[in-house]
Amino acid sequence: MIEHELLFLGLLKDGPKHGYEIKRQIEEELFPFVGLKIKSIYYPLKKMEKLGLIKKDVGREGKWPEKYIYSLTGKGGKIFDHLITDSFLSIERPYFNIDLSLYFLQYVDKKIAKRQLRGRVLYLRRIRRELEAYRKGMKKKDQGHLEVILDHDLDLVEAEINSIAKLVKVIT
Repeated sequence: MIEHELLFLGLLKDGPKHGYEIKRQIEEELFPFVGLKIKSIYYPLKKMEKLGLIKKDVGREGKWPEKYIYSLTGKGGKIFDHLITDSFLSIERPYFNIDLSLYFLQYVDKKIAKRQLRGRVLYLRRIRRELEAYRKGMKKKDQGHLEVILDHDLDLVEAEINSIAKLVKVIT
């Protein structure tokens, strides 16, 4: 839940937002970078409201139906500051879905393993192209903080491409 709290509190740090705006921002702006999938935004928002981290107000524009506007409380701002500074030091060993397959590599036909690994490299190269294309299409206002994430992600993708390429060479 800590990632979700950091996500929602961070989004509200810019100012009040209604639920649809929060959901859109997660799906369109953040998902390509952080990969967090959220089934429902309202459960975590309700939980954070109960904890006093956010507040919910009812708003209406013209003839449109009422909608809830969420904003950060003082307590929520302090919790965000704590979570964000802690997250910089949170280091966990990364585990990749391929690691389990590599553990049992001796049981796989070498030709099949090489073919699958080459396919993985092709897929990783596609991800690299998508990230590079995303960078080219970025708006000026997003370039600072999103560029840092893109550089990090591109470094990781490049490292995996190199690692898999080395592995394919040694499989005999």
